[in-house]
Formats: sequence, structure tokens, C-alpha cells
Amino acid sequence: MPRSTNAPASRERRRRRLELAKGFYGGRSKRFRTATEAVDHARRYATVHRKLRKRDFRSLWIVRINAAVRPEGITYSRFIEGLNKAKVALNRKILADLAVNDPAAFAELVKTAKAALAQ
Repeated sequence: MPRSTNAPASRERRRRRLELAKGFYGGRSKRFRTATEAVDHARRYATVHRKLRKRDFRSLWIVRINAAVRPEGITYSRFIEGLNKAKVALNRKILADLAVNDPAAFAELVKTAKAALAQ
């Protein structure tokens, strides 16, 4: 009986791993062991950064809102406090979008927040 090997499966496994490493620099896209390490490393970072991206975007929205409320004579924290007192339930993503794309509507929100703080 001839000796049977696992060559087709091994080749396919290597091909798939090298396909994932396509575009990596130098040997990281050509040598199997190096490519395996690079792909594993990249996948670990991809998992972590999917979580961090959410944090980064929230931070960006807060910076945009703060930049938009400062000319109105109020700080970000006071603005959010005023919105909460006025029972305005808009998240930071929507507020940042309004600040950038619809300054008139955002100015009305600032007035609402200031009025709620004055009470």
C-alpha cells in the first residue's frame, strides 16, 4: 500500500495563510512561518482596535461639540448638563453631526441648554 501524505491539505493551509498575508512587507508575505506570525499579530490588533475605534470616535465627537459650543459662550460639560436638565436626549454622535452640518439647529440646542441651566 502506498504511503499517503497530507500534502494537499497542507498546501491549501499554507496557501490560505499566505493569502491573508498578501500586501505585507517583504518576507512577511512570502515565508510561511513569518507570514503566520504576522497574520496572528495583525488579527490580535484588529480585535483590540475594533473596541478602541468606538472610544476614539466618542472622543472625536466630544472635541467637535466642545469646539462648536465655545463660541456660544459655554463649555462642553455645561452644555451637556443643560441638555440633560432640559430632557433633550441626543447622543454625542448626532450632536457632533449637527454642530458640523447644521449650525443653526445646533445654536438652538445651545439656547435650550442655557435656558435650562438658568432655571
